[in-house]
Amino acid sequence: MLPPPLLAIVVPCFREEAVLEETNRRLCALVDHLVAEGAVGPRSFILYVNDGSDDRTWPLICQFHRASRRVNGLNLAANAGHQAALLAGLASACPRADALVSIDADLQDDINAIAEMVTAYRDGADVVYGVRRSRRTDSVFKRTTALAFYRLMEALGTNTVYNHADFRLMSQRAVRQLCRYRERNLFLRGIVPLIGYTTARVYYDRGERLAGESKYPFRRMVNFAIDGVTSFSVRPVRFVFVLGCIFVLIALVALGFVIYSWWHGTLVEGWASLFLSVWFVGGCVLLSLGVIGEYIAKIYIEVKDRPRYNVEQQLFHDDTPTKRQNSATFAKHS
Repeated sequence: MLPPPLLAIVVPCFREEAVLEETNRRLCALVDHLVAEGAVGPRSFILYVNDGSDDRTWPLICQFHRASRRVNGLNLAANAGHQAALLAGLASACPRADALVSIDADLQDDINAIAEMVTAYRDGADVVYGVRRSRRTDSVFKRTTALAFYRLMEALGTNTVYNHADFRLMSQRAVRQLCRYRERNLFLRGIVPLIGYTTARVYYDRGERLAGESKYPFRRMVNFAIDGVTSFSVRPVRFVFVLGCIFVLIALVALGFVIYSWWHGTLVEGWASLFLSVWFVGGCVLLSLGVIGEYIAKIYIEVKDRPRYNVEQQLFHDDTPTKRQNSATFAKHS
């Protein structure tokens, strides 16, 4: 029988002082329960990643670290964004664990689903997606926009899992492969399916936020959606090309109509058609330049090749293995 895997729960945090104490209590209790049942190894741990918070998030993490050997911490020097902070935590915990679960600090995702994820991992899955059964807890606006976003990503040819965010379990080798993707414009829910290892899904009901407020207001949601589209599909640029061809065709038809009207003496001179045409074509040109400019901006960010995050401080207990690899478990997932 294979030994139980060493589990790491990675929690990115940005201004989460309002929820962090309750989050830590629940996660520690969960890990203790899983260890007692023999589902995970006794040295399984939690890694909190402070994403440049300007409140008491990091002092609380340090306090948890001193109070419990299950808790470790990673402090980023500046705010790098949710996706970069999550990747930083996964990369840091990867050499120390066999399986890694990522979850947001607000615990709207059901932590009880982690036990099912571990079971799916032990059955051979390298990536286990946490998928929401429904969006009943969301507002009508958020539910509608989320559905539109997933439909758009599907239409653009991007492989994403519907109703899945960043609540997932990944094996050590899957995280290693994830870290090989070097793009700066991170959209992990689109990158993870590209890894191609065996996957499974665990369904759960999403709850209300414990406290505080969402760190994804409408503006950040829009930016996140744009990153997802432009990082994984060139179809918008091709659409602009097709749109240009259609406009040229329309212009040629209009030219034929003008020549026909002039030949029969029925051409009515007027400024309205010219005025509307100029504005219409001008708007289409600006729209096209905006789409192309978005891709150029992404290229600009990528070619600079700046670090995606800077780690200021790491807190790991001495008995947390720094380069542990459970040979039996890893062999099963090789």
